[in-house]
Amino acid sequence: MAMADHGFQIVGLGEILWDLFPSGRQLGGAPANFAYITTLLGNRGIVASRVGTDDLGEAAIGQLARMGVSTTSVQSDAFHPTGTVRVQVDRAGQPCFLIEEGVAWDFLEWTLEWKALAGEVDAVCFGSLAQRCPTTSATIRSFLRATRPNTVRIFDVNLRQRFFTRGVLEESIGLADIVKLNHEELPRIMTLLELAGGDEATCARRLVARYNLKMVCVTRGPSGSMLVTGDQRIAEHTGYRVKVADTVGSGDAFTAALVHEYLRGSTLENMSEAANRVGAWVASQVGAMPVPPHGGLWEAVSEIA
Repeated sequence: MAMADHGFQIVGLGEILWDLFPSGRQLGGAPANFAYITTLLGNRGIVASRVGTDDLGEAAIGQLARMGVSTTSVQSDAFHPTGTVRVQVDRAGQPCFLIEEGVAWDFLEWTLEWKALAGEVDAVCFGSLAQRCPTTSATIRSFLRATRPNTVRIFDVNLRQRFFTRGVLEESIGLADIVKLNHEELPRIMTLLELAGGDEATCARRLVARYNLKMVCVTRGPSGSMLVTGDQRIAEHTGYRVKVADTVGSGDAFTAALVHEYLRGSTLENMSEAANRVGAWVASQVGAMPVPPHGGLWEAVSEIA
């Protein structure tokens, strides 16, 4: 892996929120986590979201800006608070979430500014959680449909609590080029879509064929990942074992590295290698947006063995 000679404009579209841990608050939300790691990888990471006109909203924008993430597409909401999630982490580092409802990111607004942004970006990553509210769901669909034909659209599923439906999943997959999900989400989605049956590779190939996808990525936690392409090629990676601090944001980091390599035309093996290394590094750190040491992200992940 090497630092890119030029960066791409890549959007994380959806929720931005504060994860409230027993030890304190940490900025999060899958799109924000994704945009942050995207920035560390040498691209222009952009968060397209919405916060309240409250102290938490101001703090979120300030922290992202200090981390180098573009916040010009973060909307301000005078009527709804900035999103929060209460997080408990078990002894294995696995998080449990209690996600507040009726918050600012439930009301993303489709604006001329966002329409212009959609027509400029190289890639956009979105998930299912932000689509729990019809307002935001409609805005996300409008954004995706306003992108250029060569813009890469990534659906990072992220099933949370009860905040998804078959309709949202099916439409989101239909609008995506790449679908990324974990090994626990895959059988749930296949059952919901009435496509169940067979092992992981069979299911992933079925998704690729049914929705004309360029790629399906199945993550397996510390056991690595599997990539299946539109021409049915498969690449598997055994993953990296690290001392886990917590796994919050590790999947988002994986996605950011995968997209980084995909946009550069990397081989499936290089995509897998980069994504697993970056995901493992974030899992070894506290929080979803760890600050790499002086040598930068690439040096930090190169030490993962």
